[in-house]
Amino acid sequence: MTRQSHISSFISRLVISLLLLAGSGGAAQAQQFLRLERDTVPLLRGFAVGFDVVGLAQMQFSDYGQYEGAVRLNLHDQYFPTVEVGLGRANHVPDETSVICYKTSAPYFRVGADVNIMKKKHTGNRVYAGLRYGFTAYKVDITSPQLVDPVWQRPVHYGVEGEACSQHWAEVLFGLEAKVAGPLHLGWSVRFKRRLFHNDGLTEKTWYVPGYGTQGTTKLGAAFYVTIDI
Repeated sequence: MTRQSHISSFISRLVISLLLLAGSGGAAQAQQFLRLERDTVPLLRGFAVGFDVVGLAQMQFSDYGQYEGAVRLNLHDQYFPTVEVGLGRANHVPDETSVICYKTSAPYFRVGADVNIMKKKHTGNRVYAGLRYGFTAYKVDITSPQLVDPVWQRPVHYGVEGEACSQHWAEVLFGLEAKVAGPLHLGWSVRFKRRLFHNDGLTEKTWYVPGYGTQGTTKLGAAFYVTIDI
């Protein structure tokens, strides 16, 4: 066997040994991290209601936002099936960057579930990941009184009233929740949103979608919930 063959064989055995060692150690660490408390409570731990603060702030400081609440079940302090329902509104008026007036107001909903990934799941504090499916059917009013005909140089009034639109989307989220006192919890989540199917009617592209936010194929969003266990 040549010297090069000896070196190759030695390196191969070393790499295999390191992989086996890391694999066994890594598996043990992963098992230790993911091992949850033994369940000592009933399956159904109750339910909770809450409302989102971020949407309320948007309504106060911008020309769009939503009122949103949620109801969720608590299964073993680990699994949380959730329904989120809200009313999204926009009343965008022309400014220095846009000559379009856009108005809509419609309900929306999301359904999904969160999973508490903390090792000690019965403390009331939670680190969770989740999925949502969202849908809204809405109507939009769009007007633009400031358009000028490029040929005749005269004002042209463009408008769409009551145009029916809809959208389906999915969300992947990660969040934290802390028990403040008694049944009161505060928590926030970061959400990655992906549009699945949409119908913008004759408008081709609506400016705001209730529950989803301003238009786009993907979006990042956030929520800050005040929640009460019942």
